[in-house]
Amino acid sequence: MPFSVEAEIPPEWECKACGAVALLVDGDGPEEKKGKPARTHWDMLMERRTREELEEVLAERLAVLRSGAMNIAVHPRDNRKSA
Repeated sequence: MPFSVEAEIPPEWECKACGAVALLVDGDGPEEKKGKPARTHWDMLMERRTREELEEVLAERLAVLRSGAMNIAVHPRDNRKSA
């Protein structure tokens, strides 16, 4: 990439051919930006409910499943014999 003698050389620039970030051969890499860590589904769940509430909901749902009160429909093709 041609530069002017008076121009200050940037530490990084975008490649015209592929769009990737180009760096100086002997230059330092770009400064890493400090960002917030990604919130997981578990983190978001724990913002809404306590562990005790989750245990209670789990116990309720297990009781429903064990009682057979939940009507689970079976697709007719699930009962066919395999070849």
